[in-house]
Amino acid sequence: MAAQYAIEGTTAKGISASVERGVAEGGLAPGDALPPVRRLADTLGVSPGTVATAYKELRQRGLIVTRGRGGTVVAEAPSVASRRPPRVPGGLVDLAGGHPDPAFLPVLRPPSSVSPVYGSHRAAPRLPVLEDLTREWFERDGVPAEHVTFAHGALDCIARLLSTELRPGDAVAVEDPGFHHLLDLVPALGLRIVPVAVDDGGLVPDALRTALRAGVRAVVCSPRGQCPTGAFFTRSRRDELASVLREFPEVLVVEDDHNAEIGGAAAHTLGAAGLGRWAQVRTVSKHLGIDLRWAGVACDAVTTARHDGRMLMTSGWVSQVLQETVAGLFTDPAVRELVAAGEAAYGERRAALIGALGAHGIRAVGASGLNVWVPVRDESAVVNGLRTQGWWVAAGARFRVAAPPAVRITTATLAPADAVRLAADFAEVLGDAQATYGG
Repeated sequence: MAAQYAIEGTTAKGISASVERGVAEGGLAPGDALPPVRRLADTLGVSPGTVATAYKELRQRGLIVTRGRGGTVVAEAPSVASRRPPRVPGGLVDLAGGHPDPAFLPVLRPPSSVSPVYGSHRAAPRLPVLEDLTREWFERDGVPAEHVTFAHGALDCIARLLSTELRPGDAVAVEDPGFHHLLDLVPALGLRIVPVAVDDGGLVPDALRTALRAGVRAVVCSPRGQCPTGAFFTRSRRDELASVLREFPEVLVVEDDHNAEIGGAAAHTLGAAGLGRWAQVRTVSKHLGIDLRWAGVACDAVTTARHDGRMLMTSGWVSQVLQETVAGLFTDPAVRELVAAGEAAYGERRAALIGALGAHGIRAVGASGLNVWVPVRDESAVVNGLRTQGWWVAAGARFRVAAPPAVRITTATLAPADAVRLAADFAEVLGDAQATYGG
């Protein structure tokens, strides 16, 4: 335990609150060891059972983890201190954020007037025109759309789905490497992460089967534009995964298809595979604008009812002003042309960097989406080395559980000519690191 922070409390609730306060205020950092149960009980003058109860609550809420002989430590991504990307230093080219190029985002035009209504929209939370457009959006790719609903973005939806299906301590299979905000969200809900390896085709079927046999209650994955690797399901991979999942019909499968319009890959989704319990989430922030906190969701009937029942008791509905804005963008031909141009440009930019790195013998992947994933030996050396060259890229630690080290480079705004310069700088940094660390 960090010497500067002393845990206090005489009840389980008081002890857990003291630890949480230490984590939130920085007195306890990720990886810091907590005292063994009996030692802390002696220090505080309470029973070991009281401390054990406090630690159990903290584990369920994702603040601490127990590592066998390694003891109990603060989680790497504690739920009260979610990992935020570091501030981009001035004068650097920002290739770390995962954001789309503003040049390919339309100007948002909310309705010019909004008529007041009596009461609330809880009785009719979805605009019929947007509901129809959402059905067409999913059906275009073979995803059943008899049951659709709306949410305030992908993570809002995933959090609601998991919290209605699972209980604290249940396990969720996630991609490794995977979306860093999801890796923070799952433990924040009191759930356990079970990492599943990813290759160029997405989730590895044998790794998924192992996770399912270990008792996971839900699976969260991306069918294309996977963050951070850009992996996407081929038809054969989708069919392999669906075959594995049919052996576990009670498991909820959530697909995050956040790059549906600009991913640069065909849709071979699990949502179209005839599973019993499933949901596919599609957002518009990557192709229509980050301020549009709206997601369309297609689900089986049970999942839809559970999602909407929980939403009814909380936010109630997604703003209908927002819904009208999204519907207008969906039906605008000029917006469709702009989005298509963005998808083509993103594909060209990914390919340019992968090719430029390959010319220096550096392997990188990024077959779809907005990012390129580059395996490295020492993330810090590469990130800091590129910083001295004027580039800001993301260390892969934020996206990994057990996967090997790498860095993520967002290519959405990286012109092909600049990719050549970045690749040369990358090769120079790797050469310097190799000399420093002895090859």
